[in-house]
Amino acid sequence: MRTLNTYAKYIPYVYFLAVIIYWFGNMNSRSGISAYPILLLSIPFIWQILKPNKQLNFSLGIVFVCLSSYLIMAYLSDVFDIVDLSASTQQFLIYGGLFVVANFVMALWMVKNSLNKRF
Repeated sequence: MRTLNTYAKYIPYVYFLAVIIYWFGNMNSRSGISAYPILLLSIPFIWQILKPNKQLNFSLGIVFVCLSSYLIMAYLSDVFDIVDLSASTQQFLIYGGLFVVANFVMALWMVKNSLNKRF
């Protein structure tokens, strides 16, 4: 249990790295070399895993809380504008909702990590 508590603080960074890698893979198959700037987004998360910094962690957390809040508003606006829900639309809404909630939770987790005395 002690090992799990030690490495639990890295879960948000690994999550966002996985999202960036998925996004890069998806864009790379479509547009080729122009997708490589997406990999630059992974640098702060890799830096946080290798050499944690409390100020960078707080900044990343606040930025992603704001972005996730915007995603939640966009998601809710999309949900309320849809009149006829087909099966594929319902599946998209479920996956999109899980993604939006996971982003918000991970961003809050990063802020919580930066507010802890030990990091």
